[in-house]
Amino acid sequence: MAINEKLLRRLVETPGVPGREEQQREIAREELETLTDEVRTDPLGSVIGTKKGRDDVRVMIAAHTDEIGFLVRYVDDKGFLRLQTLGGHDPANMVSQRVLVTTADGTALRGALQPARKPPHLSRGQEQKLPQADEFFVDLGMPAEEVKDAVRIGDYVTMDRTLEKVGANYMSKAMDDRIGVFVMLEAVRSMGEHEATVFAAATSQEEVGLRGATASGSALEPTVVVALDITLAMDVPGGGNENTITELGKGAAIKIMDSSLICNPKLVEHFRSIAEREGIPHQMEILPAGGTDAGGVQRLHGGIPSITLSIPCRYVHTPNEMVNESDVQACVDLLARYLEEAHTGDYAL
Repeated sequence: MAINEKLLRRLVETPGVPGREEQQREIAREELETLTDEVRTDPLGSVIGTKKGRDDVRVMIAAHTDEIGFLVRYVDDKGFLRLQTLGGHDPANMVSQRVLVTTADGTALRGALQPARKPPHLSRGQEQKLPQADEFFVDLGMPAEEVKDAVRIGDYVTMDRTLEKVGANYMSKAMDDRIGVFVMLEAVRSMGEHEATVFAAATSQEEVGLRGATASGSALEPTVVVALDITLAMDVPGGGNENTITELGKGAAIKIMDSSLICNPKLVEHFRSIAEREGIPHQMEILPAGGTDAGGVQRLHGGIPSITLSIPCRYVHTPNEMVNESDVQACVDLLARYLEEAHTGDYAL
């Protein structure tokens, strides 16, 4: 089955940082209205589509709509913007990038993201330390008066990158976690008959503490939680062997644990058995650090069986996040098959 590139492109290229996911909410509502029985938006901005089924089996799928980015925190007298980070940034990946500043009226202004440091022509051979995140500024190429008229404190900033096909892979900013949203939508679209009630939740504010999913999970009271997110593919120079975690092209990653949760072992086995039975390529994942929406939901209401289905991704939290087409399809297929038989699961410990 071919990947719906039009939808994927729209998801990854549409900006939305934690707390400012309004453009992503429009996409989620539009898609879920055609796929589910009812759609609502909760107070923290997560969009939830419900496919009705049995009340005693309620599966929450959680995929977050926010991407790492910035807020404008200061505009100086020359019109340069200083930034507040949202989510985990490595300054090494911020140098000499292009960014989009989304203003209050929805206008996107393109600018250069630069550190306050001397170019090599003026450094006179002196070694310069890697800049810190708070040393970066945005140059919009506009007179200061125009910048101050157009940009307000609190406007948000994202990397300016488009979706590109690279070999058998797709590369863009914001695969984390728009590719998870994509998998959720496509799995709900392709699933067959089901008995469980399915909550498809396009969640908010994951990159700043799993906030949206935690709030949604509290209200929905699911009996099972399946988060969708990227995980590290370290099949690159500097990785490999015991540090590989996952590899591109080896299939969906069934998470065993990360630093936010230890997945319910019976739920892990259910996903693994479906993958083996259906011939869906898969790999088992242990992520030493990093969390997902499942970690924000599993401790609610006395404890909820939880798992994360991961899409392997190279270069996480950079403008060049890369996923493999066949891995994405494997995640879609595995999730769809699970939803069809979720009512058969017994996850009591």
